[in-house]
Amino acid sequence: MNKQELIDAVAAATGESKAATGSTIDAIIAAVTSAVAKGDTVQLIGFGSFSTGARAARVGRNPSTGAEIQIAAAKTVKFVAGKSFKEVVNAS
Repeated sequence: MNKQELIDAVAAATGESKAATGSTIDAIIAAVTSAVAKGDTVQLIGFGSFSTGARAARVGRNPSTGAEIQIAAAKTVKFVAGKSFKEVVNAS
């Protein structure tokens, strides 16, 4: 399912227009992105939580030459599925 299909499904379920639903989904995504970028955790009870993690610097290899390269440390985004979400996925 892509973003447009999500908008169509939510609009059909709520009876709202696709334009209003699209704006709402964009606002939700922006709010979650902003909060996680600031280092906050976003918890949606029953669905899951979004948070930041850290990946340490490490040594990797260039696949074409085999030369060692340094891979810089980076922040990552973590998603942990909630209990209700897991139960629905595992039931099917």
